[in-house]
Amino acid sequence: MTLTDTSTSAPVRTPSARTVLMCRPSYFTVVYRINPWMDPQLPTDTALAVAQWETLYQTYVDLGFDVKLVDPIDGLPDMVYAANGGFVLDGIAYGASFTHVQRQPEGPAYMDWFAANGYDVRAPQNVNEGEGDFLLVGDSILAGTGFRSATDSHTEISEIYGRPVITLELVNPSFYHLDTAIAVLDDSNIAYLPSAFSAASLAILEESYPDAILVTETDAAVLGLNSFSDGYNVVIATRATDFEAQLRDRGYNPIGVDLSELLLGGGGVKCCTLELRS
Repeated sequence: MTLTDTSTSAPVRTPSARTVLMCRPSYFTVVYRINPWMDPQLPTDTALAVAQWETLYQTYVDLGFDVKLVDPIDGLPDMVYAANGGFVLDGIAYGASFTHVQRQPEGPAYMDWFAANGYDVRAPQNVNEGEGDFLLVGDSILAGTGFRSATDSHTEISEIYGRPVITLELVNPSFYHLDTAIAVLDDSNIAYLPSAFSAASLAILEESYPDAILVTETDAAVLGLNSFSDGYNVVIATRATDFEAQLRDRGYNPIGVDLSELLLGGGGVKCCTLELRS
C-alpha cells in the first residue's frame, strides 16, 4: 500500500525590490511624552539608538533595497520615525500634518525632501501621520484613525490616489498608529493584533483577510507588528518570537533586529521606514 503525503507546504514567497527613506537618529532622545511608550524620566542613549538604527540600515542594504536618507534636524528627536513623514505612491507624495505640536515641523521637512527629489508633493489639508496610519495592501489603502490621523484625511488620500480606502478605528492607546497594529506582508496578506481595533473594524479585518496571521499580545507589546516586508523577507523586532515562528510557517523569511532604544520613543522597524513607490 502506498501512503499519500497529504501535508501542505508553505507557499513560495518572492521578494521584490524596495526603495525606502530613512533618517539617522542623530538627535534622538525622549524629552516629552506624546504616547504611552515615552517617559522623559528614563535615560536614553543616542549613540545606542544610532548603532541599532545602523543595523537596520545595513539589513536593508544587504537585502538589496535602495535606501535614501533625509537629513536629521536638531530639535526634532522623532524625525527618525520616517514612516510618519508622508505617504508616497505613484510618484505622488502626500505630506504629513502632525497631531502634536512637538512633531509638526517634521511635516515641512519631509515635504521639502520629497520636492527636492522629484516627487509631486501634495500638502495635506487634514491631520494625518503618513505611513504610520496609511498602509498599502494590493490596490487598497488601509487607513487608521482614533488617536492621530483624522478621518477626513482618509477621504483626502482616496481623492489623491484614486484607490479604495478602508477606515480602521484603533482603540488601544499603546497602538496609536496603524503600523503598530498591522503588518503588511505582501499584496494580499497581513498580520494584526485583534484587540487593537474596535469591534466594527475587527469585523472588517476578519472578513477582508480571513487568512491573516494573528499576533499575540506579547509580540505586539515589543512592536513586533511594526515590521517591513519585501514579500519574502520580513524585518521584525528580535523579541517577537511567536510572530517569527508564524512567519516561517507561512513561507516568509523573518529577520530580527533590535531597536529597543528607539522603542523608548514608541517606534520600531516600520516607524523608521518610509516606502517610496514611484
